[in-house]
Amino acid sequence: MHAASISAWLGAIDFSVGSMQINLEIIMKNRLSKTLLAMSALSMCTGAMAQLQTGEIRVLLANHPYGELIKLSIPQFEKSSGIKVNVESLQESQLTQKLTTEFATKSSTVDVFMTRPLQEGKMFSKNGWYEPLGTYDFADYPKNIMNAASFGGKPYIVPLVTEWQVLYYRKDLLKQAGLKVPTNFDELEAAAKKLNTESVAGFASRGKGAAAVTQMSSYIFNYGGQYLDKGTAVFNSKPALDATRFYGRLLGNYGPKGVTSMSWENIMPLFQAGKVAMWTDASVFYGQVIDPSKTQIPVENFDIANFPAGPKTNAPFIVSSWGMSVANQSKKKDLAMKFLNWAASKEMAIKGMMGNITMARSSVWDDNVVRSKMNPGLIETRAFAAKNGTPVDRPYMSAVGEARDLIGELVIESINTKGNSTNLDKMAKDKVDRVNEILQDSGEYGK
Repeated sequence: MHAASISAWLGAIDFSVGSMQINLEIIMKNRLSKTLLAMSALSMCTGAMAQLQTGEIRVLLANHPYGELIKLSIPQFEKSSGIKVNVESLQESQLTQKLTTEFATKSSTVDVFMTRPLQEGKMFSKNGWYEPLGTYDFADYPKNIMNAASFGGKPYIVPLVTEWQVLYYRKDLLKQAGLKVPTNFDELEAAAKKLNTESVAGFASRGKGAAAVTQMSSYIFNYGGQYLDKGTAVFNSKPALDATRFYGRLLGNYGPKGVTSMSWENIMPLFQAGKVAMWTDASVFYGQVIDPSKTQIPVENFDIANFPAGPKTNAPFIVSSWGMSVANQSKKKDLAMKFLNWAASKEMAIKGMMGNITMARSSVWDDNVVRSKMNPGLIETRAFAAKNGTPVDRPYMSAVGEARDLIGELVIESINTKGNSTNLDKMAKDKVDRVNEILQDSGEYGK
């Protein structure tokens, strides 16, 4: 072989080896790159998991039986979700005050909170403090209670607990007196008169001013009256005043002594002690009424019935007393929604029902296990109210507290005069004018 040929051959070999080295380098680089990418992806996933596990939300709950159930169940939620929940429980008025203060100062530390649709709903909505819940499935809730959970046609509150007005009564006392369960106002008054004694009040309901307004609402509805009509105060109408006088006559003549200073927390112990024959109030107290550890008379002597009919109709209130919302100012809305979905789930609602908490979801009332444990009277009264009930129990306005205070003065006046006040009409006109001024100041008059 010639020297030139040998040289060319050696060069070719050299080139081939070089190419192999280059190819190997490329292969190794590609593999290394893929490995690094895989490690990077793994690192990102691990980081995301770590972030989920260390994610925290702040939840404000009411000192309510369902609020307590949620609180006790939070460790289970934390374990399954990886979300740490910092929870605070407050009395209802304190809860409203705390939320108002924090939201008004643009605080973003509250993520989820319990709320009363009819008490602070309009004010919170007007101020933009509720996060819209357009993606939430509300098919499992009665349409009438959703009215107060929506604003401007959009839902902002998930109903948790519902309540409606009922008649609690002593079966044994009615039987001894030869009376049937009252089904209308005339029968209610006649039974209250016959059952009233020095030791047992024939009838009880809230008489403490503002607190009494919610309970008197069903009386007004059944007389054909309202508190507000299209954003205008009308509780001085004849039907409303007739109802106010009737309510005052019942409590003034047959109610417990000192009833004008009594709300439910004062009356329920009297009923449990056997010192009240009949009591109209919210269904939500049923679980406590029948609790053997809290009653001094046999549970079998208590029962529950539909609220009696009035002269015009029978449309007692049925409302969502408590709901849950996501704070619009929250910076952790995804985590907040995960918590809300859990807290308002059917599974949690069934737990509530088994604890005698009257939950808002319709499907839990059809659950066979629940129905086997629940008092038939409670099931029947709920079905009646869900079909016929009025979805408000107070003036539905932002300044509802002021309105309740004003109407509460009429309640006390009527009770103190046993329904015979000669000043009630004038007082009612003055209170109506004042409420209309409040509505005008808030921009809600006529709306």
